[in-house]
Amino acid sequence: MSPGTDALLRARAARVVPSGMWGHLHAARLPAGYPQFFARAQGGRIWDADGREYVDLMCSWGPVVLGHHDPAVDEAVSRQAALGDCLNGPAPVMVELAERLVARAPHADWAMFQKNGTDATTACVMIARADTGRRTILIARGSYHGAAPWCTPVPAGTTEADRAHQIHFAYNDIASLHVAAERAGDDLAAVIVTGFRHDNVVDQELPDPAFARAVRAVCDARGAALIVDDVRAGFRLHRGGTWEIVGVRPDLAAWSKAIANGHALAAVTGSDRWRDAASRIFVTGSFWCAAVPMAAAVATLDRLDELDAIGHMERLGRRLRDGLDALARTHGVGLRQSGPVQMPLFLFDDDEGFRIGSAFCRAALNAGAFLHPRHNMFLCAAHTDADIDQVLEAAEAGFRAIRGLAP
Repeated sequence: MSPGTDALLRARAARVVPSGMWGHLHAARLPAGYPQFFARAQGGRIWDADGREYVDLMCSWGPVVLGHHDPAVDEAVSRQAALGDCLNGPAPVMVELAERLVARAPHADWAMFQKNGTDATTACVMIARADTGRRTILIARGSYHGAAPWCTPVPAGTTEADRAHQIHFAYNDIASLHVAAERAGDDLAAVIVTGFRHDNVVDQELPDPAFARAVRAVCDARGAALIVDDVRAGFRLHRGGTWEIVGVRPDLAAWSKAIANGHALAAVTGSDRWRDAASRIFVTGSFWCAAVPMAAAVATLDRLDELDAIGHMERLGRRLRDGLDALARTHGVGLRQSGPVQMPLFLFDDDEGFRIGSAFCRAALNAGAFLHPRHNMFLCAAHTDADIDQVLEAAEAGFRAIRGLAP
C-alpha cells in the first residue's frame, strides 16, 4: 500500500522543520494512527489530509467556539479584509471590540490586544510589576500560562533567572496560598490563576469559591493584582469571565483562544487601578493591530449571545458525560470525568503511560470521533445532538477495544 497524504507530508516536513512539528502539536503525543495534517473543517467536523471525517472534539485546541466557518464570522472577516487588515494603525473596529469587552466583563474598564495567550499572560504580569514596583508572582504549581521563558512547561532553552521571583502554591488550597504569600512578603506583585485547574494529565478542578475569595483577599490586603488567565476557558463557562461563576472578579484577565473563533487574537482586560501601568509597559507586535481578527471577534461575541452558545455547549457536554459514564458502567471500566462539561476530560483508572486511553481514542478515531487521551477537549456551538450520538457510538468502539486492558 502506498503511503497516504499525511505520511508523505510528515516525511517532507521532517526534512525542513525541526522534528517535523513544534510546540504543543509536537508534545501532544497522540496515539499512533492519528493524523497530523488536516484539509478542511466545517461546523463541528474536521477532515484530515487523507479525506477522513471526524466529529471534532478538539476544536483547534480551543479557539473554535462557534464552529468552523461560522457564517456570521466569515462574513465579518470578508467585509473587513476587503477594507484592509494589517494597516499603519488599527482600524475603527479595534475601538468597537474594546467597548464590547468592557461591556461584557464586569471587572473591565479597558482592554488592549495581542496575538496569543502567552502575549496576554505576559502582559498581565508586566502590568502588575509596573504598577506595584514589586517582582514576585504567585503561580499555582502545574498551571499552564503559555510558552514564554517565564512560564513554559519545558525548560529547554531557558535559565533559572527566567523563573526568578516566582513562588508556587496548590490550586484550590488556601493554606498553601497563604504560605506562598507570606514567603513573598512585601514583594508580592500578583497572583495568577487559571479560570479552573486544567493542568495536563490530571483530574480537572473548578475553582472553589472559598479559595477564590481567599486569593482576592490576599491581593487586596497586599495591594497586588489578581490575574485570571482565561485564555483556555474564556467564553465557554460564563460570558463575563470564568470566575464570575464563583462571584470573584480579577484585576486583570488574559483572553485568547475562543475570542475570535479561530482567528489569531488575544486581549488583556483590567480595572482602572491598573490602567496607567498598562499604558507604560512596552508590548507590541507588527500584527497586533490587524483588523480582520478584531472584526471576527466582534462577530464572535455577538454570536455567542445570539446562539446561547454557553448553554448549548453545557447541555451537549452533560449528554456526553452522562453517556460516557453509562458506557463505562456497562463495560465495567473505571473512567474519571472532571472539569466543566463544556471542556470534557476523561482519564482511565490505573492507566500507566496512558496505554488504555490511547487504545480507546485510537478506536474512537477509526469510528469517526477525534478525541484526546489526556488533554481536555472542547465543545462548540456548532456541535449537534447527532454529533454527540456519533461520539458515543465511537466511544462504544473504544470500550470494546480496551477489553482486557482496563482493570
